[in-house]
Amino acid sequence: MTPIPTQIAIRATYMRGGTSKGVFFATDDLPESARVAGPARDRLMLRVTGSPDPYGKHIDGMGGATSSTSKVVLVARSSRADCDVDYLFGAVAIDRPVVDWSGNCGNLTSAVGPFAIARGLVEAPADGIAVVRIWQANIGRRIVAHVPMRQGRVVELGDFELDGVAFPAAEIRLEFMDPGADGEGEGEGEGGAMFPTGRLIDRLRVPGVGDIEATLIDAGNPTIFVDAAALGLVGVEMQDDVDPDAALLLRIEAIRAHATVVMGLAASAAEATDRRPHTPKIAFVSPPRSYVASSGRMVEAAMLDLTARILSMGRLHHAMTGTGAVAIAVAAAIPGTLVSRLLAGGARGEVRFGHPSGSLSVGATAEPGADGWVVTRAVMSRSARRLMDGEVFVPAE
Repeated sequence: MTPIPTQIAIRATYMRGGTSKGVFFATDDLPESARVAGPARDRLMLRVTGSPDPYGKHIDGMGGATSSTSKVVLVARSSRADCDVDYLFGAVAIDRPVVDWSGNCGNLTSAVGPFAIARGLVEAPADGIAVVRIWQANIGRRIVAHVPMRQGRVVELGDFELDGVAFPAAEIRLEFMDPGADGEGEGEGEGGAMFPTGRLIDRLRVPGVGDIEATLIDAGNPTIFVDAAALGLVGVEMQDDVDPDAALLLRIEAIRAHATVVMGLAASAAEATDRRPHTPKIAFVSPPRSYVASSGRMVEAAMLDLTARILSMGRLHHAMTGTGAVAIAVAAAIPGTLVSRLLAGGARGEVRFGHPSGSLSVGATAEPGADGWVVTRAVMSRSARRLMDGEVFVPAE
């Protein structure tokens, strides 16, 4: 008799963090074969999300069919003396059987502390601010989350507004410690110098594109900054301006893939495209310009220091990735980068930049060191909220 197909249930929490959302797991709740890196873990995360989906909708999974919602997070108690929890992030491709573990999600980082507290992975005060020390395992760096508490529970609702999120919530402050230091992560080829080539601006000769100036930086995530004008853009483009333009996307990916090789993160451009769609990110920046945000609200140039757009998994992000914001903060604080040269008066420790959903303030502390610039921390605020807690079902193997 043919066995009846069955499903297994795995405890999970569906959470929004910043302008992203994803499926969160305590690592110990996973099947034993999926608690370690490898094909079994990837197959499980793909099936949870509903990938690969040739229809691009994630109808048969928990993913949202965008780069901001096709995400998974694993959290466990940390064995490190300087951290409370280990946090591993996976970016799940929508139309391919690929889970990219090469980098962090800065937005979902804001939900790690609240998740860890709710699941009893860390102790927290009944009232006040819980300080959760996070080991970001993908890139091997420490992040400190400041999570508000009241009567023994995480405060999730409040009046903190974040452009790109429809409803206000409670503010969670994040400190990215030593964001430009050498990492010790589990990601594929992570770590290394803050400026992998040793230069603040590189001139790349990209096959099929030509010469492009870029700042290649590893802070938050490996990130590539180019001038919007170098792509034939103004800098305030929205998703509808970029995503339908196949030729533009191919040009941008060619630059990203070539820069990935220059940064030492892939052996070839083809490998960068096939195996590393999540990182490095590529962003285009420009001087401040006024524009209408996706909410319909006017963003005035006078309120900005620069404008920025970033691509995630081959499409324009609807707001700004959290790690992209960290990279902007770090690059803005160091004189001579492509980002800081856009700023009136030069490099500065805090900037407000415009993105498709509105604007965001970020800051970084940078100072010259014996071997170049040293960035001790980058700071930004986000919010997070539980959307669902229970079990996710996947077919048994």
